[in-house]
Amino acid sequence: QVQLVESGGGLVQAGGSLRLSCAVSGSAFSTYTMGWFRQTPGKEREFVALIARFTGITSYDDSVKGRFTISRENDKNTLYLQMNSLKPEDTAVYYCAATPNTYSYTASQYHHWGQGTQVTVSS
Repeated sequence: QVQLVESGGGLVQAGGSLRLSCAVSGSAFSTYTMGWFRQTPGKEREFVALIARFTGITSYDDSVKGRFTISRENDKNTLYLQMNSLKPEDTAVYYCAATPNTYSYTASQYHHWGQGTQVTVSS
C-alpha cells in the first residue's frame, strides 16, 4: 500500500516562495511517475507538474512554468515542489499523487493521493 503525506503549505505574500514536500511510503517510489495537482472550491483538481519515473523528465502546466520546479529524491522517497514568485491565483489545496503510467496529466490517471496541503497567497 502506497501512502503519501504532503507538508510545507502555508500563508505567503505575493512574490514569495514555498517548498512543498511529499513523503511516500513503500519501496516502489522510483517506479512511479509523481505529480502535483491543485484544487480550489467548486473546481476540478488541475494538473500542476509531473516528474516521470526512471527518466526524471519534468512537465509543467503553462500557468506555473518558469516559477515552479518539481523534483524527487528516490533514495528518500520524497517528492518536492519549489514554488517561487507566487501569485494570489496560486491559492489552492495542493496534492501529490503517484501513477505507474509514465506521462499522466489528468487526475483520473493517478492511483494514489495525499491528503493535501493548503497554500494561500495574499495580495
